Amino acid sequence: MTVAASTTFDVELERAAAAVRGLRRDASVLLVCHVNPDGDALGSMLGFALGLRQLGFTNVVATFPEPFEVAPVFSFLPGQELLVSPSDAPAAPELGVSFDAASVNRLGELAPALRASGDWIVLDHHASNPGFGGVQLIDPTAASTSVVAARLLDALGVKLDRQIATNLYTALTTDTGSFRHDLTTAEVHRLAARLVDAGARPAEVALRVFDSRPFAALGLLGAVLGRAEVDPAAAAGAGLVTAYATPDDLTRYGQTPQVLESFIDILRTTEEADVACLLKPVAPDRWGVSLRSRGATDVSAVAVALGGGGHRLAAGFTGYGSAAEVLAAVRVRLG
Repeated sequence: MTVAASTTFDVELERAAAAVRGLRRDASVLLVCHVNPDGDALGSMLGFALGLRQLGFTNVVATFPEPFEVAPVFSFLPGQELLVSPSDAPAAPELGVSFDAASVNRLGELAPALRASGDWIVLDHHASNPGFGGVQLIDPTAASTSVVAARLLDALGVKLDRQIATNLYTALTTDTGSFRHDLTTAEVHRLAARLVDAGARPAEVALRVFDSRPFAALGLLGAVLGRAEVDPAAAAGAGLVTAYATPDDLTRYGQTPQVLESFIDILRTTEEADVACLLKPVAPDRWGVSLRSRGATDVSAVAVALGGGGHRLAAGFTGYGSAAEVLAAVRVRLG
């Protein structure tokens, strides 16, 4: 961050901490992360929830928009007893906190409850975040929302324990691509060391999150990669590789949509393409679109133009129409 940006973040950090400190311990607190939560969204939210419980807050619940289903790879994360379905979330909590959502529409049907809260703290690290909520704790230079969450937990005097550390470490390692991405700074490694000291187990997290899949998921991966196409002339000559899954694929292999989330990391290894694009079915003619760049292309600009958001090297949006129509829109925006 620049000095000005750092000063603004510090002011918002104190505002966020003051909002939490000013609450009664039995106050209603609603934590919300984005739809189809990844490791950063879910891990940051659960880690923060457990931190609030450590501070004595007794009425804390966490949730995310439908489909309300935790991906199997995250089933080991502590604190899931605090999860409630979105239909059971308080309609007007005394404090609302959102995690890893770059736009309000990523919060789905839970956005009205956050707007109705006594105060709404936004924890995020996406450069495309336009700024919403009451307290905007947003740092685009942070490698993950877990970095921002850890700063707020520190400001509140929360002691990192094994459960909190496991959540935050999972969030940190997923959003940095196992510490491979550009935003893997010295701060990231210092935080990782703290989390390991507090009890997080890197080998266990890696095995659960990155190295364990049902055998049927390999068949699904084969079907998706069988549709992969590369166009070296796309993205202004930087190259584009695309692929998509269908609802029939998921049915055939008996897999949930969450299994598809990691496929983009395989697609992006294509040497001939700077940009990778994966379409994941959400509903008829509705797709979750993941975009990745190897460095030459700002995919967040494409995602924002198409109603989504993200970072320069990783972004996404919701696409509508046939797979061919959505991919055509991406190609146009890439130039």
